[in-house]
Amino acid sequence: MFLKPDSSNWTTIADTYGYVAPELAYTGVVNEKCDVYSFGVLTVEVMIGEHPGELISCLQSLTNLCIHLEDVLDARLSPPPGQQLADKLSFTLTIALSCLRANPQSRPSTRTHYEALWASKARQRETLEGIATIQLQES
Repeated sequence: MFLKPDSSNWTTIADTYGYVAPELAYTGVVNEKCDVYSFGVLTVEVMIGEHPGELISCLQSLTNLCIHLEDVLDARLSPPPGQQLADKLSFTLTIALSCLRANPQSRPSTRTHYEALWASKARQRETLEGIATIQLQES
């Protein structure tokens, strides 16, 4: 059964504030890029151990800021023991940050980040200490 446009049935946003894409909060229009944004917020939250609100604001407002990956990862956890794990973390953060771009059209599609996450080739990155989030954001 389909809803009729002139009916009194309404849908509401079923999401938690702080995970909602900015354009959804402003316009109330839902699209795939809203889900992509929420995926990015959740992924970064898992990696840093807290909601990344301040980090998101910082990344979107400052263009030449250089924050090292080791400074962003959850300090309660030990650093990755090897380069292969550091590469996977940097790759995951790269995808998550691309999902948080302010312009919805510049965010990857769900298919794009799905394919990137499951691609068989591992990306070659610098050591953990040399990776800056601004570099990841521009990748």
